[in-house]
Amino acid sequence: MCGRYTLTTPAEELAEIFEVSESVDIGPRYNVAPTQQVAVIGHNQEGQRALGLMRWGLVPHWAKDPSIGNRMINARGETAAEKPSFRSSFKKRRCLVLADGFYEWKKVDGGRKQPYYIRLKEHRPFAIAGLWARWRPRGDEEAETLLSCTLITTAPNEFVGEIHDRMPVILPASAYDLWLDPEVQDREILQPLLTAYDPEAMEAFPVSTAVNSPANDRAELIAPLG
Repeated sequence: MCGRYTLTTPAEELAEIFEVSESVDIGPRYNVAPTQQVAVIGHNQEGQRALGLMRWGLVPHWAKDPSIGNRMINARGETAAEKPSFRSSFKKRRCLVLADGFYEWKKVDGGRKQPYYIRLKEHRPFAIAGLWARWRPRGDEEAETLLSCTLITTAPNEFVGEIHDRMPVILPASAYDLWLDPEVQDREILQPLLTAYDPEAMEAFPVSTAVNSPANDRAELIAPLG
């Protein structure tokens, strides 16, 4: 499970790195949590990459109310293509969720959970494979459409596996166009993308338990303990 992450890279830098035609004003975030607005890249009507905001926690179009999204923050890569909550989005509505680090909690002595901050050794932003959906209350054509998303997870590489039993799917840049292309719907083509990232490219260290509270969102959260 991936339930918290960071995105501290300036929006203009993100736009350049991910080659987006549209952007939004994004301030540094050190403790992004479910139900909050998150930075997502998808295709606009012209078929170009565009950076926008979506609510974290996917709300399927058939949902009675958006509260279901609170339980849909992650989709398992092994089963997302077949699960009723995710299969429609897996076929036609895939996205990139931008981050530059994420938190996982490791069980330590006495049953306590120690948070770790995990990032790339190059300290650069990366794209997590995501799915998105549109939702609007049934029968209310005037209601605003809710755009929401979920992060795809997979079995961890040997590095992250020392901390937690799941990790987000971090896509290489070479996979962005394929993952975003709505014309590509074949699971046999998409499934091989949902693998663990290179363990040699990652680093991690324990951080303060202050990250446990989503009310805390400051740079000190990613400072190594000690």
